[in-house]
Amino acid sequence: MSTHYGEDLALAHRLADAADAITLARYQALDLTITTKPDNTPVTDADKSAESAIRAMLDRDRPDDGIVGEEFGTQGLERDRYWVIDPIDGTKNFMRGVPTWATLIALMEKQEDGSEVVVAGVVSAPALFRRWYATVGGGAFVIVNGQTPKKISVSKVAKIEDASISYSDLIGWGNRLENFQHLLQSAWRTRAHGDFWSHMLVAEGAVDIAAEPSLALWDMAALDIIVREAGGQFSNLDGKNGSHGGNGLSTNSALHDYAVQSLRLKNA
Repeated sequence: MSTHYGEDLALAHRLADAADAITLARYQALDLTITTKPDNTPVTDADKSAESAIRAMLDRDRPDDGIVGEEFGTQGLERDRYWVIDPIDGTKNFMRGVPTWATLIALMEKQEDGSEVVVAGVVSAPALFRRWYATVGGGAFVIVNGQTPKKISVSKVAKIEDASISYSDLIGWGNRLENFQHLLQSAWRTRAHGDFWSHMLVAEGAVDIAAEPSLALWDMAALDIIVREAGGQFSNLDGKNGSHGGNGLSTNSALHDYAVQSLRLKNA
């Protein structure tokens, strides 16, 4: 891991600290303000405040980097580096008092071949007392309840009948739903842990496959590098690696091809 990415990771942790202070203070607040965005998804005052705080810190500490944020749009995407921010992944959980929500922060860097790769990522879930992080070549780690960081790695499960699968729900799968249900039925165990949590469980080796049918870049970028640095594979449902594919599939690598083939549409 280069010192350069080490500095970026340190900044990402500071950004997460600032977000945690805001989101935890508003979690389960009786006066939480909730509005509906044009896509009919909810947003709270905590989402907006957390992203505003992160943007202000990036404007100060990384003025030459671009930003992609869920709540306040994009700036500077033509630059070589940009930060990808989801202030609260799991807003519906946050609203209802379910502790499975997190702030997702990632740094994307453009490569010489024109591709864009996540080089640092932090997933901070303060209501679960957990934070995961990774940098390119530096491995993936989890911090539980402020204790010493622990290196994490994916499982070695190689057969679907021995595998555990996590997802969010059965909504949004469209014409892949039958394939997805068949994949679930072939597994040893299935649970709807949902959102970032499913993918972090893959990175920790507790779950072997996590899949979601519709995701934005800010939902995936931080998850992508943590799963990869834990030895797993992150792609879209068609098997295209990275976090630009519109949906997400995390696996322990051993089961990736099987999952992609299982979810493939017959006419694709």
